[in-house]
Formats: sequence, C-alpha cells, structure tokens
Amino acid sequence: MTTLRITVALLLSIAAGTGCVTNAKPAAANGVLGTGDLSDAALVRSLPGFENGYATVNGTRLHYVAGGNGPPVILLPGWPETWWEFHKIMPALAAHYRVIAVDLRGMGASDKPANGHDKKTMARDIYELARHLGYSQVNVAGHDIGSMVAFSFAANHPEATLKLAMLDVPHPDELFAEIRMLPAVGKFGARIDDEHPGYLWWFAFHQVRGLPEKVLEGRFRSYQDFLFDYQLKDPKSIGSRDREIYAAAYASPDDIRAGNAWYQAFPQDIVDSKTYKRLEMPVLGLGATGYPYLRAALTPKAATLRLVKIENSGHFIPEEQPEVVARVLIDFFH
Repeated sequence: MTTLRITVALLLSIAAGTGCVTNAKPAAANGVLGTGDLSDAALVRSLPGFENGYATVNGTRLHYVAGGNGPPVILLPGWPETWWEFHKIMPALAAHYRVIAVDLRGMGASDKPANGHDKKTMARDIYELARHLGYSQVNVAGHDIGSMVAFSFAANHPEATLKLAMLDVPHPDELFAEIRMLPAVGKFGARIDDEHPGYLWWFAFHQVRGLPEKVLEGRFRSYQDFLFDYQLKDPKSIGSRDREIYAAAYASPDDIRAGNAWYQAFPQDIVDSKTYKRLEMPVLGLGATGYPYLRAALTPKAATLRLVKIENSGHFIPEEQPEVVARVLIDFFH
C-alpha cells in the first residue's frame, strides 16, 4: 500500500500542478518554459555540419536532422525525448558516417496522425525515408521506443538493414505482457538501482485514452522530471535546458496523445513479434539498467549478437555516457 500511495500521490500532485518529484527542476508556474530559443532551427545551429530536413513518407511528414559523410546511420529516439537525445554523440558519429536522427511519427516536428503507432508501421516510415534519401541499405540504431522501431525495421526489411543497434530496450514480446502491475515490497525507490529494479508503472498509465492529456497538459515538465530522475544514475546528465526542450515537445494534448499511442500499440507489437524470423544481420545490444532484459530478449532472436553493458549509467545512456556510446557505435558500424 505504501508504494501504491506514492504512485497515486505523484499523479495527484501532477494533476494539481504541485509536482511531487525528487530533485526536480520544474518550469515556471502553469508549465511555462524558461527563456531561450528551443526550436529545431536553433538546436541544429549548435551542431555545425548538420541541417534540418523534412520528408513525407508512408503518408506521414517526418522531421530529421542530418550531417556527416560516409555510410548511413539512422538514429531513432525514444520517449519522452526527440532527436535531440543524440546531440552529444552525433558529431563524433558524423566524423565517420552520414548521420540521420529522426523524429518518429508522433514526435517533435513530425506529424502526429491518429493511427499507425504500431512499430511495424513506424518501421515502414523509416524504410521509406531511407529510400527517399537515396539509400537502399542503412545502419539503424534506436533507443527506448526507437529501439523497438529499429528492431521492427530489421525484422520487416532485412534486405535494407546493414547492422542493427538497440539501446537498453527490446521490441515488445510476450515478456511485456508479464510486466508486474505492482512492485515487490520495498522495491520501488526514488531511483532505479541494484536494490530497486525498474517499476514501469507509466506503461499502464499510458494505456488510458484521453485522461493523461487532461492530467499532464501544462504540467508535463513535472512528470518528465520525475521519470528522468528516477531512471538516471546522474540526474545532472540531462540538464535544465535539455529538459525544457523535451517538455516543449510534449506540451500539448496532441503531443501527449501521440506519445502515449506508442505504448497503446504494444499489444499489436507483441502479436507482430510472433511472425518475425531470427535476425541474420549483425546486432548490437547496448544496455545499462535494461541490460538483463535486453540480453534475454535478443539472445534467441539474433544469429550474430554482440552485447555490451554500459556501466555508471541509467536508462538514458546516449546522454549519460555519450563518449562510451559513440565509441561502441563507431566500432560496431565500421
């Protein structure tokens, strides 16, 4: 009951705008963000050699940021972030590859359609984007929701996949259906650590249609701060400005709806996963807090698998350990 009261208190405090979070740095009252240009144009200007791009593929307009020269590497981000989650590793990768960081369907400056949030459809978006950009084969790396889309890309379009890298999260399968509704006694702490494994209560919250938009509109920063601080080993690795960038990307009811739709598609993703053959291309599993789950999920699904555990990091490894992630990806895609 203590854990349940904590969770309920969190949701009620978000709804009331009080933000019951740990080490949170909330935005101004009523969810107003701090000063500064948070646009993609401004963000790209901070990454010399990169530029914004847009393409309408699979009936959806996608935003992407591209730069560098060499074989193509497509980066797919996760929730609650945007393409910007890769900004710390993009310059290093661009010294070796043509880097294309994409806002997924429903994310950031990309379209937010009413449907098509199953990972198979989202993978088709990326496949058509690659073709639009002139590539018949690409390397793909994804984190969180983007990792699920990356796996689906490789499973549904193996002929277009050179190598696949998955960061901290596997594609939904039967194991997802076994995620606990309630944590074990004493195992839900203020932060994920060895004594307090991840309690993914928001997976269930996101299944609810309509309510999260009402609860979180204008208050997403409080929700986001709790989730970042809960899943990071070092909360300072995602600073206040980066948090403002992400909060702005999920500020409106439509932004929240679209992000939650990725989770609402998990049951269909599980069904689709049962039809996928074993992956034959080289696969990299790069994990921190999600390493055990990633290892268990990928081992029977990839013929050529390399697993790397990232130390001193929480879930958001591209931002918490960017030098290590960049080095491992550069080596793997070589």
